[in-house]
Amino acid sequence: MTQGTEGGTSLSRAARPEKQLVRIGYLPLTDCASLVMASILGFDEKHGIKIELSRETSWAGVRDKLGNGELDVAHVLYGLVFGVQMGIGGQQHDMAVLMNLHHNGQSVALSAELARAGAVDGPSLARQVRSSARLPVFAHTFPTGNHAMLLHYWLAAHGIDPVRDARVMTVPPSQMVAALRAGQMDGFCAGEPWGYKAVVDGVGVTAASSGAIWPDHPGKVLGASAAFAHAHPNTCRALIAAVLEAGRWIDASDTNRLQMAAALAAPDYLNTPQELLAPRILGHYQDGFGKTWNEGHGLRFHGGGAVNFPYLSDGMWFMTQHRRWGLLRDEPDYLAVARQVSRIDLYRQAAEITGTPVPASTMRASTLCDGVLWDGSNPEQYAAAFPIRHFF
Repeated sequence: MTQGTEGGTSLSRAARPEKQLVRIGYLPLTDCASLVMASILGFDEKHGIKIELSRETSWAGVRDKLGNGELDVAHVLYGLVFGVQMGIGGQQHDMAVLMNLHHNGQSVALSAELARAGAVDGPSLARQVRSSARLPVFAHTFPTGNHAMLLHYWLAAHGIDPVRDARVMTVPPSQMVAALRAGQMDGFCAGEPWGYKAVVDGVGVTAASSGAIWPDHPGKVLGASAAFAHAHPNTCRALIAAVLEAGRWIDASDTNRLQMAAALAAPDYLNTPQELLAPRILGHYQDGFGKTWNEGHGLRFHGGGAVNFPYLSDGMWFMTQHRRWGLLRDEPDYLAVARQVSRIDLYRQAAEITGTPVPASTMRASTLCDGVLWDGSNPEQYAAAFPIRHFF
C-alpha cells in the first residue's frame, strides 16, 4: 500500500507538475464550486496545471473512473473514499484524500405528504414512524457516502433505526426531487441545490440542514487513487494550491459568492437557474412550511484553511459509522488507515505555497446533534457506544 505521512516540508515552488492537464470528475452540485472557480479564475494555470472538468452522473461512476484511471482526481464523497479503501461493497483500491473541499451545505428533505401529516423535523418524524404500519422509504446518494452516514445518524439520533424502522435506497442526486415527486420515497439526504429545489417545487420540506446534524462537518474531498498521488505529487500539490486559492476567493465576500453562483448556473456546469443556487450559497434558508433563517453552519469553502485541512479525525468518523452500521465487519485500525489515506504532507506543502494557515493538530472535536462528542481519541468505543447500531 502507498503510504501517506502526516509530516513533510514544502517543495520548491518551481517543482514542475508531472502532468499538466488534470482530468477532474465532479457531480453537478453546488459544492463543486471551488474546482469550477479554480479553472475559471485561472488559479490552475497560476500553479502550472490546467483543470479539465468532467461532469459525471453518479458517485458509482466517479468511483469506477478513479479506479480505472479515466479520471485523475475527483470531487468525491469523503465516505466513498474510505469505503473504497476498506473494500466495502466492491473492489478494494488504495485511495488518497488530498484536501477537503467544503463544510456543510447538505440537507435532509421530507415529502410534502409527510409534512402535511405533521412530520417536519426529527421528533415529529419519529412520532409519525411509530404510529404508521408502513415503513418509510428514504434515499441517499451512495451506500458508504456522506449523505448515507448523515441520514443514518440523524434518523438514529431521533430513535429511528434506519435498518429496522425504514427502508433506505440509493438514488443519484439529480434524480432525488423527481423520485420524491413521484412518491417513490418519503425523504432524502443530498447536496444542494436538490434540497432547496424540493422546497421550491412544493414537493418537500427541509427537515434539517446538515450543519444542524454535524456543525461544520466535512463534505466532498479532492480524491484520487493512491497510485496517482504517488506518481504525481507535484501535480497534486499544484492542484491543492489552486483549489485553496479558489476557496479563499469564494469565501471572501457575498459578491464573490454570487459571481460563483452565476458561473455554476451555466450549461457547462450545473445548468441550473441562478435563483435556485444563490439563497443557500448565501446561507439564506427556508424550510417550505413557513420558517426562514440564516444558517449558522452554512456552506464554506475555505474558512482560513480550517475547511480544507484533511483532518485524520474526519476520515476516522466515516469509518466509525461504517462499523456502526455493519458495513465493516471487523474493527479497523482507524488511525493507521486515516494516516495512510490523508495526504497531509502534500496539503501542508500547498498551504505553505498559498499562505494558508494549517491547524496545530490533525484531530478536531465536534459535538453532533445527539450531544455526543467526537474527537477521534477512542474510535472503537465511540462506534460501540451508540444504542442503535448493527454490529456485535
